[in-house]
Formats: sequence, structure tokens, C-alpha cells
Amino acid sequence: MLPSFPTLLPFLLFAFVAAITPGPTNILVLSNSARHGLAAAIPIIFGACASAATLVLLVGTGVGSSISTWPAVQSAMQWAGVAWLSYLAWQIYSAPATAIAARNSEPRLGWMGAASLQLVNPKTWMMALAVVSVFAAGDEHRAVRVVYLSLVFFLVSLPCLTVWAMLGAGSSRWLRSPRAMQRFNRCMALLLLGSAWLSVLA
Repeated sequence: MLPSFPTLLPFLLFAFVAAITPGPTNILVLSNSARHGLAAAIPIIFGACASAATLVLLVGTGVGSSISTWPAVQSAMQWAGVAWLSYLAWQIYSAPATAIAARNSEPRLGWMGAASLQLVNPKTWMMALAVVSVFAAGDEHRAVRVVYLSLVFFLVSLPCLTVWAMLGAGSSRWLRSPRAMQRFNRCMALLLLGSAWLSVLA
């Protein structure tokens, strides 16, 4: 059925733009790879991508349809996501000003944290609703198309977030001094905080 999927090419473009453009997940990937190395960002990438793809699958099968009909649920999820992102931003901002070589013992976000972040992010739910409503035709093959959509979104978002991780890892060469690391941490924290609160104020 994939060869007869007429919306596949437009969806590839949509998935690429959705995954590559800056957002809380991209900033977290960039920050973690810069501070802990490329390998530390891999679990975050897989957790975030798998969670977003799972949401597409859930919405496509009707499990997540209540999100679009219950504004109170959307609002609660949004504020939960903003609160968690604000906490993460504060953790990054207030991290000790130590160079990269001395930061191996710091706690990291991990795949479970990244996956949970997507689950409480209403923007991810809205993206999943848009994907299903626009790109999954309402014919007898709809269920198969939804599975393809979730799989394709996962495969497209993996390299997109990996690009952000590589950018972070590449920037680590300029973060060898405690002062440079502190400036980087505070910059990433403010970007993360801004991306979180813009979703509420927009």
C-alpha cells in the first residue's frame, strides 16, 4: 500500500519541517549533546521520536480523540508540560560552572524523560491530530495508512534530531572553560524557557 500512498511525499516534507525546526525537544537534544557528548543524546532522540510516533498511532486509532474535544485536558497537559520544561530550564541554568571534562557524573534526561515530555506536550498531540486528519484518508485502508504515517514520522524525525545532537557535540570544543559552559547553560535554559512559555502565550 505504500506505493499507492498519494500523500506520502507531502507528508515527508511535513514531518521534516516539524522535526527539524527549533522546539523544546531540539533544544534539550542540543544542550545534552553539548554537555555530555553525542552518545548521551541518543536515548533522548529515540525516546522523543518513538513517543511522537506513538501519539500519531494513538490518535489515528481514535484513542487520543478526546484531547481535541476536551479543552480542560488540553489545558492541563499544556501547563504540566510548561511546568516540567521550566523545571528543566532552571536545572540547566543553575548547573555548576564546570568544564565538560568534569561533568560526567551529572544526571541526564534519558529516553524515558524525553518520551514523557512528548506525552504531556499538547503541541505534539495537535501535530498528531493534524497528521491523521490531513494525511490519513478515510477509506478502508485508513488503519494501514496510520501505521505507515507513524513509522515514517519516526524514521524522518530520527535524523532531524540527530542533526541537532551533532550541532551540540560540535559546539563542545568551545566549552572547555567553566565560564564558557556557564554561558552556554544559561543561554540554553533561556531558550528552553522561552519555547515552553511561547506555547502558552501564543
